[in-house]
Amino acid sequence: MRGYTFYERVSRAFHDYSSLSKLIVISTVGGGSLIAYSEANASSDAYSVAPPEMGIKKKKVVVLGTGWAGTSFLKNLNNPSYDVQVISPRNYFAFTPLLPSVTCGTVEARSIVEPVRNIVRKKNVDICFWEAECFKIDAENKKVYCRSSQNTNLNGKEEFCMDYDYLVIAMGARANTFNTPGVEENCNFLKEVEDAQRIRRNVIESFEKASLPNLSDEERKRILHFVIVGGGPTGVEFAAELHDFVDEDLFKLYPKVKDSVKITLLEAADHILNMFDKRITAFAEEKFSRDGIDVKLGSMVVKVTDKEIFTKVRGNGETSSMPYGMVVWSTGIAPHAIIKDFMKQVGQTNRRALATDEWLRVEGSDSIYALGDCATVNQRRVMEDIAAIFSKADKDNSGTLTVKEFQEVIKDICERYPQVELYLKNKKMGDFGDLLKEAKGDVAQDAVELNIEEFKKALSEVDSQMKNLPATAQVAAQQGKYLAKCFNRMEEAEKNPEGPLRFRGTGRHRFQPFR
Repeated sequence: MRGYTFYERVSRAFHDYSSLSKLIVISTVGGGSLIAYSEANASSDAYSVAPPEMGIKKKKVVVLGTGWAGTSFLKNLNNPSYDVQVISPRNYFAFTPLLPSVTCGTVEARSIVEPVRNIVRKKNVDICFWEAECFKIDAENKKVYCRSSQNTNLNGKEEFCMDYDYLVIAMGARANTFNTPGVEENCNFLKEVEDAQRIRRNVIESFEKASLPNLSDEERKRILHFVIVGGGPTGVEFAAELHDFVDEDLFKLYPKVKDSVKITLLEAADHILNMFDKRITAFAEEKFSRDGIDVKLGSMVVKVTDKEIFTKVRGNGETSSMPYGMVVWSTGIAPHAIIKDFMKQVGQTNRRALATDEWLRVEGSDSIYALGDCATVNQRRVMEDIAAIFSKADKDNSGTLTVKEFQEVIKDICERYPQVELYLKNKKMGDFGDLLKEAKGDVAQDAVELNIEEFKKALSEVDSQMKNLPATAQVAAQQGKYLAKCFNRMEEAEKNPEGPLRFRGTGRHRFQPFR
């Protein structure tokens, strides 16, 4: 009873004298004790979230997706003035370029994933993650409607709604089937870690089935016929990985079925990897020919059944069929259903992806951004702003532009119009003075002076270098990094509209160097 009174008094003393909270007494059964001193309010956690200032309401940013774009945005977001809510049915980030290697065991699945919570806990930003799927975006009321990804019974509370001030859509895309009959039911895709693991199991199961003694040679060849539809980076890399896996590992384990294995790659275009340099395309086709991979160019898949795949030759329309054991479908991407519904809300019907401006803001919306595979950037043309560019560079209002004046604003020009730098590289010009000199003729670079019409002539072909960015992990990561940079410096830009960032308008986070 005496001991209880002692601890009761100590507890009361801690409440009455807060400074005593620095002193901790630890007793042991043997009668010894240890006195420890610590600062109760101090924190040694380097990643602890700084408390918000009283009276300041944080702006809520909702991020949909944890792929390359979304994760890159979260990793590079450093401004603690946001309340960030991350919503995704996948609670991890996957290094998708290595998915073809996972299909054949070259790399284990656990080696290419990292939990999202492990990423966000290291940030000095208030970030919460919810494992759920967004099924509706209400742009007018700034709400997103979500559904839990857990299959357990949540007493009817599987769905919830979340408000936002800014919405970042980074949901990626789904495999594009082109509405080909039988694809969804009979083909494997390669977009997620689960897809790669499923393909790996199917390959092994195919070899086990083919090793059974009661099969005919024809049936054994059908089971071991692996068809890849799509000659893009994913399809080509998977075909190469599968060939190496079969040749280096499975032939040793299943030597009796060695002569029955066949790998076929179907591509509707004239060449595989046609988005790359022709030398890369030629090398890949020659390599596949040497390895015995049958590449069928100009072959369009029109139908897939459980045992046969039907193709049509693009030139003459001739239709044929071939038996198969497993099909991997990799023919590009298409938007998710929720993205299609949202596109109707913002007046972007009949598009393959969400259209954004150069600052990744969805066209038709002031507070919604889209990046990664679900979006495409509509780059503004130089000739649309040629008068504004000339006026900005002509600081002395002389009506002519010198090389020196142009070079003072060229950094802004290249950031605003990346096609300018690309044009110079393709033309093998040393600097921007060469571009102006070419328009003026045989004149020394220092003496070049252009009026507005000559300036238009100098930049008239620049927009011909504009190209849509490819749907790659690298592009998505760069977009996420860029958008995070804009959010990090948003307050600075709004406080100083004429400063280095020059964002236009409150809440309109757009870099406007010439407006």
